[in-house]
Amino acid sequence: MALLIFGINENAHNASLSVVRDGEILFSAEAERFTKIKNDPHMSRDLILHAIDLFGGPDSVAYYEDRRLKKKRLKKYGGREYGHAGAYKNIHKSLTFAKEVSYGHHESHAAAGFLTSPFSTATVVVVDAIGEFDTASIWLGNGAKIKKLLSIKYPVSFGLFYSWFTSACGLEAGKDEYILMGMAAYGDPCRFYKDVDALFPSVYEQARNFHMSGTISDIGIDVANQSDLFDVAAAVQVVFEARIIELVKLSIGITKCNNLVLMGGCALNCVANYKIRQLVDQLWILPNPGDGGSSLGAAALLSGQRVNWRGPYLGVQIHGEYPIQEALSSIASDGAVAIANGRAEFGPRALGNRSILADPRMDKQKLEINKLKKREQFRPFAPVVPAEYANNWFDIDYESPYMQMTVPCKRPDLIPAVVHVDGTSRVQTVRKDQHPGLHSLLLAWGEMSGIPVLLNTSLNVKNEPLVNSEDDALRWARENKNIKLLLRS
Repeated sequence: MALLIFGINENAHNASLSVVRDGEILFSAEAERFTKIKNDPHMSRDLILHAIDLFGGPDSVAYYEDRRLKKKRLKKYGGREYGHAGAYKNIHKSLTFAKEVSYGHHESHAAAGFLTSPFSTATVVVVDAIGEFDTASIWLGNGAKIKKLLSIKYPVSFGLFYSWFTSACGLEAGKDEYILMGMAAYGDPCRFYKDVDALFPSVYEQARNFHMSGTISDIGIDVANQSDLFDVAAAVQVVFEARIIELVKLSIGITKCNNLVLMGGCALNCVANYKIRQLVDQLWILPNPGDGGSSLGAAALLSGQRVNWRGPYLGVQIHGEYPIQEALSSIASDGAVAIANGRAEFGPRALGNRSILADPRMDKQKLEINKLKKREQFRPFAPVVPAEYANNWFDIDYESPYMQMTVPCKRPDLIPAVVHVDGTSRVQTVRKDQHPGLHSLLLAWGEMSGIPVLLNTSLNVKNEPLVNSEDDALRWARENKNIKLLLRS
């Protein structure tokens, strides 16, 4: 009988649990979906109970970071830990197991990416705020093994650089970096480029410790209005892109391998990802590349083999057939529909199972859905399109199934609700084998409207995690009566 492994990530940005047995990913979910606390760093008792109910208790537990090294860094440099390491052990008495193994923070990131990738050999780049001491690292993946080749260490940090500016622009660091990225499209990067670039002139050098709090005025930039903040965001995005491209080129130069696996929280920057994609033969980013995905990496490491990646639908199940005809009718009549069906997505993106889907042809949809979700009006929405038609609508000759890249839109006049101010879209492509229900819905919508593209956004409101269970979905429907909710056909 193959060992049942629980991978654990807790006391980081997104606590999560993954269940692996004999190379199969049985379950992966983040604690926030159970506690309803966005980006909850603490392990959830209900999450552990759910996994035990489904699979029984684990034989072994794989932990996502080296606690000893983390304590050493906290002692040396200061900082906070979200809670007691290993707190998951005390959550439920049924969680007993034969052994526990801990891996390095970046090692878990690298493994989560490479061991789920389609590559037998790959360059692996991990970029985040901070692990134990590493803030960026380069690895070579080969077979079922990963080997670290180079580390960039704290206090130099790509992630802390971006998060510092997120906070300095009035947002919440560790949560709102994607909002800063959206703001950047409205700004002029040239205005403050020299000031920002001087703070991060190379992958090895920063002019200040971005772990320390501060304000924009501390770095000599005067901000009087929102337009100024947009210009700051634009400069930050351009500098971030330049440094991460520099890091990727350095990595490929070391490994001589043009298959790239990109991991860490910085791999959620879809604007930078598009430019990175131009540098490599193939690019793989796990749909949950940040700390939430590390539980899967730790479990894969303990399993000692590659794991079978079948897709991101790894969470809580809502049973029933995908409501294709009902969704089509609702979009045609009302302009939008909410769907909660199948297994929840693992990661921050709704990919059809916990989604609001809408007609992309009317620009006002963007305003209405942002209002419904209580989001800033400048926030963009993503298009979802059958993979076989993607190149007709977007400048893309490869698949992008997990909304990981922004690409130029070829017909922004026809689908304005899913095009950002800079003419790009964070596209999701869908093959029939990836999601038969969503693919069929898109084809049916294309036959009806002439445009096989829908707006896809997460089934939640701002500062709440994605809807998880059927009860969550029904609560959402009671509180948001303007959009019809569908659970099953």
